[in-house]
Amino acid sequence: MKIVVTPPFTEEQKALILSAAERPEDVIFCLKSDMTEELLREADVLLGNLESPGQLEKTEHLKWIQLNNAGTEGYCVPGRLPQGAVLTNATGAYGLAISEHMLACLFMLRKKLNLYYANQLRRQWKSEGHVGVIQGTTVLVIGLGDIGTCFASKMKALGCTTIGVKRRVGEKPDCVDGLYGMEELDSLLPRADVVALSLPGNPSTYHTLNRERISLLSPNAIVLNVGRGTAVDTDALSDALYAGKIAGAALDVTDPEPLPADHPLWKAPNAIITPHISGGYALPETLQQIAEIFAENLKRFQAGEPLRNVVDLETGYCK
Repeated sequence: MKIVVTPPFTEEQKALILSAAERPEDVIFCLKSDMTEELLREADVLLGNLESPGQLEKTEHLKWIQLNNAGTEGYCVPGRLPQGAVLTNATGAYGLAISEHMLACLFMLRKKLNLYYANQLRRQWKSEGHVGVIQGTTVLVIGLGDIGTCFASKMKALGCTTIGVKRRVGEKPDCVDGLYGMEELDSLLPRADVVALSLPGNPSTYHTLNRERISLLSPNAIVLNVGRGTAVDTDALSDALYAGKIAGAALDVTDPEPLPADHPLWKAPNAIITPHISGGYALPETLQQIAEIFAENLKRFQAGEPLRNVVDLETGYCK
């Protein structure tokens, strides 16, 4: 069995993967940028993303691909995976890094640190007046996977009322005070002081926060988007910021992405834009968690046990 591993793991993390393999000599470490057609043809297992999901069409023996992302865009296209092959993702690896990024952005906007940093660059000793409070506010979390759950837990610990919205309403996790389906979103948006989106990119999530829903937000609302940029109507959000209809927005993802240099959102008041870096490997602990997920699932695969984070190819979500 040939196992090809693509993430840029450290030597210690490579050793963890090798220790999980029944035959370490079957494991090949190859960055996705160095992937060859020969390796794709021979691979039985792919641990990590490819440069393009379309490369899957070159595989001939693939039984399982484990993504190093939580997002699955491009990998669920009908017919792209060989028949019978299993797709798993890295849900569980990104909650820590991304939820802390969201928290940092929220404090920056509520406490006007963005304005004070701009003043610092201009060497201006100037008060920006009242700042906002976080404790006691209402936080609406749209998407309660690992990232949304981690963020909701942090906000609840800060004394906020947390409301979760998800596609399928099941048992309410302790991190939210209320749990609702997407059909309730319009009635929940006006209550929110913070709207946090951590949704995957697929047709069902496109413009979840569209122009009409943005118009339902209160002037105190801050929008945080760390999932996929397509979940928010970029132009409508930009218009709302310029018009002062909402208090701010922090976007680690945009639509389009990268955001064009001439897009007005770059200079919108109280907008924080980062280039899709809240996840990735910016936090070293994330890569370690990915390695641990890979090693655990490799052991399960070899033992014929159920894999963690199996993706439903029709929805792109974990089953």
